[in-house]
Parts: sequence; C-alpha cells; structure tokens
Amino acid sequence: MTLQTVILAAGMGSRLGRSLPKPLTELGDGRSIMQQQHDNIRAAFGTDARITTVVGYRAETIVEAFPQVDYVYNERYDQTNTSKSLLRALSKTGKGGVLWMNGDVVFDPRVLGRAIELIERDQSFVTVNTSKVSDEEVKYTTTSEGFIAELSKTVVGGIGEAVGINFISSRDKKAFIRHLTRVDDQDYFERGLELAIAEDGLMLEPLDISDLYAVEVDFAEDLERANLYV
Repeated sequence: MTLQTVILAAGMGSRLGRSLPKPLTELGDGRSIMQQQHDNIRAAFGTDARITTVVGYRAETIVEAFPQVDYVYNERYDQTNTSKSLLRALSKTGKGGVLWMNGDVVFDPRVLGRAIELIERDQSFVTVNTSKVSDEEVKYTTTSEGFIAELSKTVVGGIGEAVGINFISSRDKKAFIRHLTRVDDQDYFERGLELAIAEDGLMLEPLDISDLYAVEVDFAEDLERANLYV
C-alpha cells in the first residue's frame, strides 16, 4: 500500500522574519526546508509515497514550487493551529495510516529509515529527542509500559521533546480525527493525541532519534543550527 504522508505548511512563520512561507526557507545546501523533506520521504519510501501538503499563508508560492503533490487549503490559517490543519489533511487520506510532519523540520534522512519498521507494523508513534528538554518545546512522559502518557508544552517532568514527525495507524486514525475535531482552534495536534490516549487507550510509542539531527526552524539561530548538518 502506498504510504500517505502529510506536511503541515499553513502557518505564517512570523518568528523567522521571512516574507515567504517558512518551509520555502533556503538551507545552506541550496535546497528549501520542504525540498529536504521531500527528498527524505522519497529516499525512505520511494517515489510512490503520496505527499499531501496543508497550505494557507501565501499558498500559491508553495504550490508553484512543488506542483507534483496534493494540497489541502486551510483558509483559516491565521486563526487556527496545527490541530485544524492536520484535521483537514487526515480527512482526505482514506483509511490507511498517515505519517505527518511539521513543515519547518530539517531532519536526518535516517530518521524515516528508523521509522519504517513501526510503519510496517501499523504502530502509532511520535519521534522524540531525549538529549534535551526545553520549556518552550512539546515534552512527553511515558507509562510504565513505555508508551506516551502526556504530550504537550506544559508537561512537568518531561523526559524528552517531540521532534515533529509522527505516525497515526489505520486503527487509531478514526479516534484521532474525532478528537482533533473537538479540540480548540488554537490547540496543537498533540492535544488530540493526548485525548485519544486518555479516552480511547491509544498506545503511542516514542521513537527515539536522539543520535540523529532534527531541527525545528522557528528562529534565525535554529536555521544556523540546521545548516550545520545539511
């Protein structure tokens, strides 16, 4: 079955201070952030992997740069957060599991290679980094069985950070969509995962990629750090 992938790229990315959508930011190797993501997806899953991108702010610039993929438009991109962008995309992806990522993550190609085994098992997961825990990042805790218990920016005693690359299995997808529908417009998609864990017993596995690089580019210093790797 062809893997469904989603890139969330609707936001304005104002903190980086660029006029173009943040995923079009050029990296040190000449590629954009989104091109690096496309290259990583194709390297791991082949040219048949289906990419759906959620666009909003200056959508036409992304569509022009990547005309070969599918698009979903979040017309309320300036009023909603990633929960509602992801909801729009998941509703268009059929019954299978979906891999999704934030459109501003520059990451090691080996991250997706490590994820293949979980995807083939149809096991929901979030990719995590246990080497640091910053207050402003999405943090997590685990149950005694090793699955995700809490997942948000307000987690106390977090044991690592979520990287922004995730997978929802075919069996968990319906419940996740239901919770994304009910969360607040300004919630991140992680809120939907937390509700699915609490109310539906979602078993969400942490995929540790601490030995690999993954940089979420919010500020100029993040871009400088990402360029050390590419």
